[in-house]
Amino acid sequence: MRHILDAINNGATGEQLANIPLPDAYRAAVIEKVDAGMFADVPSRDKDPRKSLKLREVPVPEIAHDEALVAVMASSINFNTVWSSVFEPVSTFTSLTRFARESAWSKRHDLPYHVVGSDGCGVVLRVGSAVRNWKPGDRVTIHCNHVDDQDPSAHDDSMLGANQRIWGYETNFGGLADLTVVKANQLMPKPAHLSWEESAVNALCNSTSYRMLVSENGARMKQGDVVLIWGATGGIGAYAVQYVLNGGGIPVGVVSSPDKARILKDMGCEAVIDRSKAGYEFWDDDDTHNEAEWRRFGGDIRSLVGEDPDIVFEHPGRSTFGASMYVAKKGGTVVTCAATSGYMMEFDNRFFWMRLKRLVGSHFANYREAYAANRLIAKGMIDPVLSQTFALDQVGEAAYQVHRNMHEGKIGVLCLAQNEGDGVTDVELRSQVGEVRLRRFRR
Repeated sequence: MRHILDAINNGATGEQLANIPLPDAYRAAVIEKVDAGMFADVPSRDKDPRKSLKLREVPVPEIAHDEALVAVMASSINFNTVWSSVFEPVSTFTSLTRFARESAWSKRHDLPYHVVGSDGCGVVLRVGSAVRNWKPGDRVTIHCNHVDDQDPSAHDDSMLGANQRIWGYETNFGGLADLTVVKANQLMPKPAHLSWEESAVNALCNSTSYRMLVSENGARMKQGDVVLIWGATGGIGAYAVQYVLNGGGIPVGVVSSPDKARILKDMGCEAVIDRSKAGYEFWDDDDTHNEAEWRRFGGDIRSLVGEDPDIVFEHPGRSTFGASMYVAKKGGTVVTCAATSGYMMEFDNRFFWMRLKRLVGSHFANYREAYAANRLIAKGMIDPVLSQTFALDQVGEAAYQVHRNMHEGKIGVLCLAQNEGDGVTDVELRSQVGEVRLRRFRR
């Protein structure tokens, strides 16, 4: 791996990289099947990724004809890595075992360890014989939609594919490692004005936000729409704010501290609700919804922008879902992609059916959507929301901070890259975008 890293840093050609022998093993952040029951009697909040995530040397897998082997310069932490590390809602080893039944190639994924990570940025080292658009030496970012293009169900919208999976979560050989194996249709060009770690944090969250708000498969946001965004300085929320502002909408950002509120103001989001100050109690002590608090929340939104939200960008889940369904405008849309506070959600159906609202489920993005979202990053129209960067041997601590909501934006992880800031090749565009924008979330 040292020879590979030196070659990349010295600007080696694709041919030169292709001629460097691959190592027998590489460093990877893994969870192990023997640990799957370690948190069985522990409350969800108290489960500790630092105990389950381990740095191991693992064998380099063979690549299939439609795959690429990528030297991972940097990756990032997503909530699905946290879920993998605490083995909830189910152990991801169940998904790997199921995947292994599909083909001879998929059997590679059923191992006693799971290399996790659903983001990555790096350099292509090898490609399979059926790969057409990518070659060794290409600098790439990786999106996490792992789909079988031989399945007809995947050809209208690949996210509807019968065996669609998330790379590094429902497949093995993920991005929190020095090497990764991905399908060629997961690759996208690396934004040239960004460093390795800045490029690595975008694909999953940025693409998710794009599909939820911009795509025909999501809420179909239009100019002038009021969009309520929960966790507006978090991983997907901070991209959502940018899409609303870029698209002529009116964002209403909900955050949990004055510091996060200041970040939103700096981004140009004028309507901000600090829920730590507002003290909303959407649930009563007897575990029933508090409709009076929904009304108070709706009143606070109207006091800021003069009307109810056309779109609610939902992802906290159980703690907020009832309020989201209530405050959406008559005929409005609630679009949801996650449930980080719990996935058994409740709402009052009267305010849903009688006010003709829409509920849209959204899950990551198809290749076209991910590519379009990456293009906006590459053009400097959407900025990365990197807040801090950890080394690969600190991945447990990085995941712990995400699990405990101790972060803003995204947490990056250096894999092969050794220094923050490396990897920039378009200095002129970086200067035009400006360090103030690119470092807005940095601690």
